[in-house]
Amino acid sequence: VFLLLGLNLSKPVGSLFLGAYPLAAATIVMALITHTPSRLVPDESYGMLSHIALSITAYSLFTLAAIQAALLYFQNRQLKQNYNSLLVRNLPPLQTMESLLFGFLLAGWLLLSASLISGWLFLENLFAQHLVHKTLLSVIAWVVFGLLLWGRHQLGWRGYKAIRWTLAGFCLLMLAYFGSKLVREFILHI
Repeated sequence: VFLLLGLNLSKPVGSLFLGAYPLAAATIVMALITHTPSRLVPDESYGMLSHIALSITAYSLFTLAAIQAALLYFQNRQLKQNYNSLLVRNLPPLQTMESLLFGFLLAGWLLLSASLISGWLFLENLFAQHLVHKTLLSVIAWVVFGLLLWGRHQLGWRGYKAIRWTLAGFCLLMLAYFGSKLVREFILHI
């Protein structure tokens, strides 16, 4: 939400608040319900902290891209059906929505790249037993987003194809973080 508030000063991203606020509220409620303590200890190295900050920021940008893709899908579908709902009338033009999507994707991909590099540099074993799924799924998501950006630049991908690739990459990242967190904390109790 903080990232979105900053972006709102220069870009027409106000429509993303429709997805970001409920998601933030649900996250806060889940944090209060589960009482999950912070795992960050004071002796973490600056390299590790930079890796964590890059990862969180990249994931935040991809979350905004996923919300943008969902709004773009809705807008595209409504326009093709000649249904002019109040929401569609208040969204920016389709081309602007698509430009914002690819802006989020490029920035997120660059930060994910930096996050993977920092993880490789600062983690002792990036493919350790407890990190292997997170690493592999993050790398696969990085490839998916990279291919999407390449497809946009080289082949002119847009519309539903861009939406599908965006949501697929986001699902991989979400599975990398939440899937491994779910398995480690709630199933294996590590």
